[in-house]
Amino acid sequence: MMPKRELYIGLISGTSADAIDAALVDFAPPVPNLVAHHSEPLDVTTKASIHQLAHSGADEIDRAGDLDHKLGLSFAQAANRLIEKAGLSANDISAIGSHGQTLRHRPPGNGKTAPFTFQVADPNLIAHHTGVTTVADFRRRDMAAGGHGAPLVPALHQALFQSDTIDRAVVNIGGVANITCLPASGDVTGFDTGPGNNLMDAWIQRSLGKAYDEDGQWAASGTLNAPLLHALLSHPFFKVSPPKSTGPEDFHLAWLDDCLLQLSETLKPEDVQATLLALTARTITDGLLLMQSRKSEVYLCGGGAHNGRLKSALSALLPNAYVAKTDDLGLAADWVEAVSFAWMARQTLKGLTSNLPAVTGASAPQVLGGIYPALR
Repeated sequence: MMPKRELYIGLISGTSADAIDAALVDFAPPVPNLVAHHSEPLDVTTKASIHQLAHSGADEIDRAGDLDHKLGLSFAQAANRLIEKAGLSANDISAIGSHGQTLRHRPPGNGKTAPFTFQVADPNLIAHHTGVTTVADFRRRDMAAGGHGAPLVPALHQALFQSDTIDRAVVNIGGVANITCLPASGDVTGFDTGPGNNLMDAWIQRSLGKAYDEDGQWAASGTLNAPLLHALLSHPFFKVSPPKSTGPEDFHLAWLDDCLLQLSETLKPEDVQATLLALTARTITDGLLLMQSRKSEVYLCGGGAHNGRLKSALSALLPNAYVAKTDDLGLAADWVEAVSFAWMARQTLKGLTSNLPAVTGASAPQVLGGIYPALR
């Protein structure tokens, strides 16, 4: 007899907007098992629409509605292809947890508007076109309770990666970087530290027409520029105490251009890239040192985990820490975030909470997300 399985799918398109990541997870074993995964690339036009809508512009509502519909269909397609790849049917899947694509994130204290966060990829379309109950809109319930709605993945980091004998930290390096500090005893903490890959990706795209700096090789060919790093570190976000969260609204090419204009010299493009990598490494390290004082293990996940130059920079700044990928803990670095939203969907359907108030600043733990039932 086949052992009973408890299958959920997690879907996410991150800040970099390169692809929709889909993870199929079995929660029946003692430890969640990543059964299969699939990555659905986003076309150039869709990616450009996402980045344009991260900032104010003409005809925003119609453009956002159009993108919400297109991404809803694309997310459904990613889920269906994953189900097919695994040799399963919709009836085998308990639910889909869809983060969607963030277009705007205004946490408490943003100084511009009331707190809100806005993700697209219509979950009604996902549920309809997959035949699988879909859970989505995870962030806003935390914000309703006074939280930032981000980062949310620390709850899964705690569930999967916490040790009772050694201090650990998990660093998720997507477009934005965030940290989760998992002490052997005491409260779990975490927050967004600032840019992850987004500025480096945007700069190399503008300069060389490449989507990303493979293994940090281009950054390695440049030299850190101290005045530029100082200008970048003067951003007000870095002076804010946790809980805190950020996004491309704060860190983007226009802001980088303003910082470059403050300099008395014109920098080589590769020197800018080297300095952007140093900014990511420095702000991650500052966050870890703020939250932890003892020796620890630091595990990287997200796309930035594959940047060898960035990993070396972090190791140099954290000489007393063991720095590796979450692969060493049994979950591949590329799939931690998608697995997180599969786990959150399960939590929601079981009426269980999945935010950490010490991380987000919410007044209390919350059951996150709205449920969109599928008719089977």
